[in-house]
Amino acid sequence: MRAMILAAGRGERMRPLTDHMPKPLLCVGGKPLIVWHIERLARAGFLDLVINHAHLGQQIENALGTGEHWGVRIAYSAEGEALETAGGIAKALPLLGDQPFLVVNGDIYSDYDFQSLHAQPMEGMDAHLVLVDNPAQHPRGDFYLADGRLVEQGETRLTFSGMGVYRPALFATIASGSKAKLAPLLNAAIVRNKATAEHYRGIWVDVGTPERLHALDKELNS
Repeated sequence: MRAMILAAGRGERMRPLTDHMPKPLLCVGGKPLIVWHIERLARAGFLDLVINHAHLGQQIENALGTGEHWGVRIAYSAEGEALETAGGIAKALPLLGDQPFLVVNGDIYSDYDFQSLHAQPMEGMDAHLVLVDNPAQHPRGDFYLADGRLVEQGETRLTFSGMGVYRPALFATIASGSKAKLAPLLNAAIVRNKATAEHYRGIWVDVGTPERLHALDKELNS
């Protein structure tokens, strides 16, 4: 299974840190956020990686190169202007192949073991999401989970972690190079009863502000 790291976002909430550096290259615990992902993906057996980029994207290519340093092979999907999550994935489909693939947001930190997703059964399903407890900044959550399926209604909503496995067919309606959000595609899959999920209770941080970046850096260094 191939994996894609989303790294095209502008990182507006991270300014001024992201005025001169793409957010995935910001460091915590002595290494860039995106390198934490690459190392964990490599350990889990994901050796063919795709990384999209837009804002200051050449810096990402210069920093990571071909991926040889980590024992992986990196292909890049350059976007002149960020295409949103689904648009970025749709543009990268020729690099991802025709089998289910993993996608992880480049601006999160987690100790999730990607190995469990390497053999994720996707028979008849279009998406499998990793959900987490709602953080303080997102108390309402995103999706309802019941018996391993994403459902339209439930008791409590959980937050989408930014980690998931998808079938290429989920993005079939998105023209390559067009902007498109992921949520409408996932909601449509839920209506079709073609989306599964799991509740992860380990370490997960949405590194969306300088304050959260600093707090995570302090924790990792301690």
